[in-house]
Amino acid sequence: MIRLHRRRPPGVASRWWPMAALALPLALAGCEDAEQPSEGLAAAMDDTALAHAAKHMDPKYVCPMHPQIIKDAPGSCPICGMDLVEKMMDPMTGKRPEVALTPAVIQTLGVRTAKAERGTLWKYIKTVGRVEYDETKLAHVHPRADGWIEALSLRAEGEPVRAGQQLAALYAPDILSAQVDFLLAQDRSGTQRRVSEDKARNILRLLDVPDDIIREIERTGEPRNRIPVRAPIDGIVTQMTARDGMYVTAASAMFTIADLAQVWVMADVYEHQIDWLREGLSAEMTVPARPGRTWEGKVDYLYPALDPQTRTLTVRLVFDNPDLALKPNMFADVVIYGGPKRDVLKVPAEAVIVTGERERVVLALGDGRFQPVDVVTGMQRAGEVEIIHGLTPGDAVVTSGQFLIDSESNLQASFMRMAAPETAAGGDGVSGGQAHAQ
Repeated sequence: MIRLHRRRPPGVASRWWPMAALALPLALAGCEDAEQPSEGLAAAMDDTALAHAAKHMDPKYVCPMHPQIIKDAPGSCPICGMDLVEKMMDPMTGKRPEVALTPAVIQTLGVRTAKAERGTLWKYIKTVGRVEYDETKLAHVHPRADGWIEALSLRAEGEPVRAGQQLAALYAPDILSAQVDFLLAQDRSGTQRRVSEDKARNILRLLDVPDDIIREIERTGEPRNRIPVRAPIDGIVTQMTARDGMYVTAASAMFTIADLAQVWVMADVYEHQIDWLREGLSAEMTVPARPGRTWEGKVDYLYPALDPQTRTLTVRLVFDNPDLALKPNMFADVVIYGGPKRDVLKVPAEAVIVTGERERVVLALGDGRFQPVDVVTGMQRAGEVEIIHGLTPGDAVVTSGQFLIDSESNLQASFMRMAAPETAAGGDGVSGGQAHAQ
C-alpha cells in the first residue's frame, strides 16, 4: 500500500497544497500505460506539483477511444490497438482544448462539416390549436320579466335561427300591466298625454316588447297576453333551457345563440417563440376534418400570462367561416407568419450541442483539429439556427460526430483542471489561476 505524505513542495502556497495532493494521484493515474499504473504513480511522487504541470505542457498522445491511455511518445493503444493521436494540454488557457483526429478516425466517426454563412430566416411558428366560438358573437336570451313560456318554437339545441325569428312566447304579468298603462295613456289629452305615452312606451321597450308589437297594441287598443321572444342574431342555438310551460325569471338563460360565421382558434406558443409575436400577423390553418382546405386569418390577441404547467402562451386567432365548415372544438394545425429576418449568421441546427446550461458548436480548424466553442443562438427555423455570438462567417462547424469530439475535449479539460497549478503571491514568482474549461 502506498502512503502519500502531504509534504508541501517549494513555491506552492500552503492553502493550495492539500488540493494539489488530492488531485495529483488522480491525474497521474491516467497518464501512464494502463498495464503499469503503480510504476507511474511511484515515479510521479518524486515530482513537485509545478514539475508535474510542466510535463503536461509537452505533447501527449492519447487513444481516441480510450482517453485514459496517455503516453509521452507515439504508439498504439494497448486496449484497442488504435494509433495514439497527439494532443496539447495547456492548463493556463481559458479555451476548450483542441482535439486532433487522424483521417481514419474522422472517416470512422463520419465527421461532416458545414459553413456558417449569412442569409435569411423566415420567422414563422408551427403549432396546434382548437376551434372555439367567437365570444363577441354570442347572444344570451333572458326574459325581462318573470313569467311562463308558452308556444315554444325550438325543440333541440343545434338548430339554426335567423335574427328576428320567434323562439317562444312569454306570458308575464308585469308586461301585461305595462301594456295596460300604455293604453290608459292614450286616453289622456294634450301635453300630459304625450309625456305619459312616451314613458309607457319606453317601459314596454325596456321589457323587451318588440316595436311592431307596441304599434299593434296602439292600433288595436287591446293588450296582448303573450309577447314573442325573438332571436337577436343569426346563428346556431348552442344551449336551450326553455321548455313549454316553464316558469322563468330574469336570471334564466332561455337560449344561447352563437354566430359561427367567424370563429376563434386558440393556439399554444412556447415561451422561447413569443419574442416577435404581435397582433395583426397573418396565419394559416388546416384541420384534419377538412383535408385539402386551408383557411387564412390573423392574430387577434396575445393573452397576458403563460400557462405555469405547459410554459406556453395562448394566442387567439380569428378566421372567417362563411360556410360553417369549422366546428367548435375541432383540432387545427396552425402556422403564424412573422416575415423574413435578413442578413443573419446561421448554421445547421444539428451542429448545435445543447447542454442545458449553454449551447456550443465544434469548430473544424483543419488538419484534423477540432475545438468546441460556446455560442449564443437566436431563432431556429427550417433546420437552421441563428448564431448571435461565437462564430464568424466562413467558420466550419461539425454537423455529425460532434458529440464524441466534444466529450473528448471535456475529458481533456478535466485533466487540465487537475494538473493546473495555482500559487499564492510571493511564492516562486509564478502567478496563476486554476484553468476552467466549462
